[in-house]
Amino acid sequence: MSRAKPGQDSAAGRASGPRVFAAPRQLLRFRVSREALLREALLAALPLMLTAALLVLVSLPSFRPERFGARQWTYPYQGLAQDVQAYQVARLQPGLSPGERDDIRDRALSSSANQDQFRLLDSVQSFGEARLAHVDALLRRGTDAAVAAAATEAIGLNVQATMYASSLSTQNVQVVTVLRQALIWTAVLTGLLSVLLIVRALWLWQQERDRLAAREARQREALRLASHELRRPLQQLLLATDLLRQAGTVAERQQLLALVEDSVTQLASRADLTRLNELYLDVNLQLAPRDLGPLLRAFAGIRVAVEVPPAPLTWLVDANRLRQTVENLVENALKYTDGPVEVSLRSVEGRPQILVRDHGEGMSPEMRARAFLAYERGPQGLINGDGLGLSLVRRYARAHGGDVTLEDAEGGGTLARLTLGIPPTPF
Repeated sequence: MSRAKPGQDSAAGRASGPRVFAAPRQLLRFRVSREALLREALLAALPLMLTAALLVLVSLPSFRPERFGARQWTYPYQGLAQDVQAYQVARLQPGLSPGERDDIRDRALSSSANQDQFRLLDSVQSFGEARLAHVDALLRRGTDAAVAAAATEAIGLNVQATMYASSLSTQNVQVVTVLRQALIWTAVLTGLLSVLLIVRALWLWQQERDRLAAREARQREALRLASHELRRPLQQLLLATDLLRQAGTVAERQQLLALVEDSVTQLASRADLTRLNELYLDVNLQLAPRDLGPLLRAFAGIRVAVEVPPAPLTWLVDANRLRQTVENLVENALKYTDGPVEVSLRSVEGRPQILVRDHGEGMSPEMRARAFLAYERGPQGLINGDGLGLSLVRRYARAHGGDVTLEDAEGGGTLARLTLGIPPTPF
């Protein structure tokens, strides 16, 4: 095993300049499909359509002419009875001339023979024994007895018409009662449906508000993570530029310029505003085979000792994201302890494993369980932090197909175990 010297520089992990992506136009403006507009229009018109359909179904039976204007259609039956009775009386009046009596007889026969004027004849005749045909046949016999029987039959037919008209009036009252109840229930159903549509609209509105709030929360989280990750290269850049002013030799200046270049590269890699979601939330790795030894040697320092195997240990990783992962683990170890920090690389069951150990007081099981939650901070930090580092560490570790755990180290302190796996293939 070889141990890197403190201050050893490495160009590993440098990235090219940020790639700029144009935002899709469909994300810049909100569009509603025709199907959605048609669906919402139909839902809005549903109470009206339901009301119209119910009223038509209930009121259709009442739209029959005989239910209204009973006086008009019963007039022929009354006229028939009057004409036949007039003929019966005329036959008993000796003062009438034969011509006048024949006129009255013809008027009665004309009334009984004109069947078309008697509306609802079948329904009227079903209310009793009187029949229009009997009236006509008796009139044509011309005897006193036949005419008297015809008058009785005509009066009976008129009574039947009156009874049928009365039954229709009763049915009309029932129809009006049904219509009134239908109107009440239609109003109730329409009101309930309108309430449901209002509730649905409020629910959709709340869903949209929640969606926008979630998107804004994700954007804020991405910005906070970006700010967290930009702090280290900015501090390194400020330190390097300050030391550059005091550099006395060309070798020192070259080393500091390399440090400046590395800091600028890291800034460009972590501050691509067009890819914040891919960098910090829905992590999208840029994978390439990489020897992990040189990447870890760059962390060697006054308090940080790095131990890597002599043989190259190559793995498919995103070098920039892996560097950020180890940076956060090392920074946490330095922040919460004042002793040395050990970083080591080894292969376990064919997979790389990076260990970061400190010699502090360690962590309780409860604290370890919460350590990877955002904004959770240790209680004894030597430097203030915002609690985002370990949550990002786990996100990057799992994006690489592995994971990170915290455990008690032998002899005291905390051991962070970062295991790399096979990164999932993006669809």
